[in-house]
Amino acid sequence: MKTLTLTHSHRMGEGVMRRVLKLLLSLAVRGWDVSRIGLLWLIGRQPPSSCVVLYYHGIRPGQRERFARQMDELLRLTLPLRAGYRDTLKPGRRYSAVTFDDGFLSVLKNALPELEQRRIPATWFIPSGCLGRRPPWLTNAESPGWQERILTEEQLASLKDHPLLTVGSHSVSHPRLSELRDDACVRELRQSRSDLERILGKQITEFSFPHGKCDARLIQLAKAAGYKRVFTIQPALALSWADEFVTGRVAVDPDDWRLEFRLKLLGAYRWGAMVGRWRQVQNAGTEPRPECAGPVRPEIAGSNAG
Repeated sequence: MKTLTLTHSHRMGEGVMRRVLKLLLSLAVRGWDVSRIGLLWLIGRQPPSSCVVLYYHGIRPGQRERFARQMDELLRLTLPLRAGYRDTLKPGRRYSAVTFDDGFLSVLKNALPELEQRRIPATWFIPSGCLGRRPPWLTNAESPGWQERILTEEQLASLKDHPLLTVGSHSVSHPRLSELRDDACVRELRQSRSDLERILGKQITEFSFPHGKCDARLIQLAKAAGYKRVFTIQPALALSWADEFVTGRVAVDPDDWRLEFRLKLLGAYRWGAMVGRWRQVQNAGTEPRPECAGPVRPEIAGSNAG
């Protein structure tokens, strides 16, 4: 037991050190951004716009107050948009979008009331074949989502006319799509969209890749399935073009340190997307496809995925 306790403490210490290192790197990125923006203003040029799409999973009861403070910070520093926004962003403005993966009931109970109070729009990605169940893809009892349940079909249907909430697909069964054959991927992409459209009575045009796994083949299949925008977990700046097809997102949690959350919101963690590209090169030995490394126009995704 003592050995297990020491091992757990060691892992926690390593986790904190990794967070601190990421924080320091992001502070450097933010310092560069501030200097660059200041220089642009000095020479009479308007800085470009920026947008960060955040993604959460569950919001437990004990996290609700911290989540509310994060939403206050989001309103103070950015202008919130829907993740599916398809227009040109105005230069010199900071934007953000809030998304949730997995359809956890805790979002309905603890996050949605705070969003409603602040009039912040959000997109909720739902695995259509898991409604009313505990998340079958979680096998570790220490996972933060272990005690979660996914909302029921009736609860989902009750949200069809919600003025702030957009529902997107998160597959049927939440598999690792990159490990499936094309026919199985197509079923996950098309059936989940069909299920949600039946329940909600409206078109579903956005998709979030389960486990964040994404490659050129999956981009092509998602596009062929009729989606207008797909979301990854690469922390790149988002909505660079009005017709952007592949959009990166930054992982956030109510337990993030305040400075940590602020830097994520301001796009200072985007260096993580560059690290992701470097790892792809190391693993594959070739230049990675651009589709999952950051924002990509639809025509680019279509040509490279063929």
